[in-house]
Amino acid sequence: MPDQVKTTPADKRRAILEAAIRVFARQGYHSTRVADIADEAGVAYGLVYHYFRSKEAVMTELFTERWSLLLAASDSLYEQDIPAREKLAGIARFIIDSYRHDPELMKVIIIEVTRAANSFGATHLPEIRRAYDVVSRIVADGQREGLYREEIDPDFVGMWFYGAIEQLLSGWVFGLIPATDEEFERAGEMVVETLCCGLERRDDS
Repeated sequence: MPDQVKTTPADKRRAILEAAIRVFARQGYHSTRVADIADEAGVAYGLVYHYFRSKEAVMTELFTERWSLLLAASDSLYEQDIPAREKLAGIARFIIDSYRHDPELMKVIIIEVTRAANSFGATHLPEIRRAYDVVSRIVADGQREGLYREEIDPDFVGMWFYGAIEQLLSGWVFGLIPATDEEFERAGEMVVETLCCGLERRDDS
């Protein structure tokens, strides 16, 4: 008889997380029960609680995993010796590629976390703010270098940048714009082009 593949605790934990993504994306966080996640994962109800103390803990894990990757990528781009526009383009590309490769997870994060300022998202505002702050630092550096207009608040730009990208992702989530490779590429370029054109200094001479 062939050897059976053993399922490790890490495998079971990951299966529960993947099942939660599907259920949250399909039903919404607030309409999902732990039992729904267990059914989707094909495991006993109690096993979910063995790995996660609550439904909120599952959501927190999903958000933290993805957001930590974004923060790491943003910090890495910030430290590189490349133009500010390339740093901003790299962050935009990372976020859009995250949606392209894992749309259900990104749908959950957008709808259930970043837009839920009065509920689940409120507990994660420090992490969300960290992402905004990287963009703010890139803009502030550009201002010190004389590339960007001094009268524009870098913190405002950080929120604008993420707000614009969130609206794009929402367009794909709700089927308002085509979800094609060409559209993904074009969308990222448009965000950065629009932002940088508004930031760049305007000489009267």
